[in-house]
Amino acid sequence: MSTRRIDTTEGKGIREEEEENVARTNITPTDAKKNHLAIIIALVSLYILWGATYLGMRVALQSFPPFLLAGVRALIAGILMFTFLRARGAPMPTRKEWLGATIVGALLLIGGNAEVNFAEQWVTSGLAAVAIGAVPLWAALFSGFFGRWPTRFEWYGLVLGFAGLILLNVGHGIASSNPLGIIVLLMAPIFWALGSVLSQRVSQPKGLMAPAAQLVSGGVLLLVLGLSVGERITAPPTATAIWSMLFLIVGGSLVAYTAYGYLLSHVRASLATSYAYVNPVVAVCLGIWLAGEKISLTGVIAMLIILSGVVLVTMGRSQKH
Repeated sequence: MSTRRIDTTEGKGIREEEEENVARTNITPTDAKKNHLAIIIALVSLYILWGATYLGMRVALQSFPPFLLAGVRALIAGILMFTFLRARGAPMPTRKEWLGATIVGALLLIGGNAEVNFAEQWVTSGLAAVAIGAVPLWAALFSGFFGRWPTRFEWYGLVLGFAGLILLNVGHGIASSNPLGIIVLLMAPIFWALGSVLSQRVSQPKGLMAPAAQLVSGGVLLLVLGLSVGERITAPPTATAIWSMLFLIVGGSLVAYTAYGYLLSHVRASLATSYAYVNPVVAVCLGIWLAGEKISLTGVIAMLIILSGVVLVTMGRSQKH
């Protein structure tokens, strides 16, 4: 068991993540310091790019059905990444690693990403991002199932976050007429958080091959699911939908999803999922600026409550160490 010193100053979250990774992967402290900049870049990529994908998905849904939209973007990005890595000499994943990548990819891409696509047929992009802000809350709970239960301070954050989600529903801030959109949107962060936690505990390919295998396997499953429920592209996609799809492939999958896979293998899930309380701010601002979306006062209050709960969870886990 590794010994860790207690930090009492602020701003030590990333350093703590790196120290824990040193113990897990046997890398030296010098190597961990070299990863510091990469971790920051990966976090910023998630904060901005995934915040913008909510509006991108809403625009792309004008021409692409939800499951095929998620499947096409994941499969194209996964094949490109997989081909590039193999050309550079990355080993082919073993059968066990493919199985682990498929489980994680199904939870993240079908249970998480595709459900958001489905819900955004009725939900504004900004409020969809707010609902996904519950990911760190669920991640804290699932981590507890593996022996890392939330502290009392974190429990306060969990209760506050769920209260915000209830207010968001009661105030009709998420969806105005379709209860299925509400149910699906509330389930999405549960699957995403479970996939994030399991990704650190099941067999995965090494390095960037892990997100590549997840994208390929998850993309195939999404295409099969979409076609099996009768989804079809019946008309030529609009130019804006095509541009949105390209952004989702490059920015949302190739760059941001890869950054997320990197973070999950180098830091705790609590820090990796911290993007969830920054994305809503980006998504709401972009939705209002570019898509003319509106948010009610109840929605604003609910958003602040949810994000406050997430911040408490993150702060509570940092103070624990």
